[in-house]
Amino acid sequence: MASTFFLIAIGFVIGLGGWALFLWAVRSGQFDDAEAPKYRMLNDDDEQLHSLPAGKTRKSAKR
Repeated sequence: MASTFFLIAIGFVIGLGGWALFLWAVRSGQFDDAEAPKYRMLNDDDEQLHSLPAGKTRKSAKR
């Protein structure tokens, strides 16, 4: 019987930990906009190439 109470207590602690992590993720903005990253990914390369000085390539700019 003692092991049953111990397992219930462990489950309760794990459940509270998961709930706390979920609340932290919501408050830090992890679920704000799920659609924007897939569109932002398509535009990143164009902005980086236009901001490079003339004559520089992407490989030489990383060095």
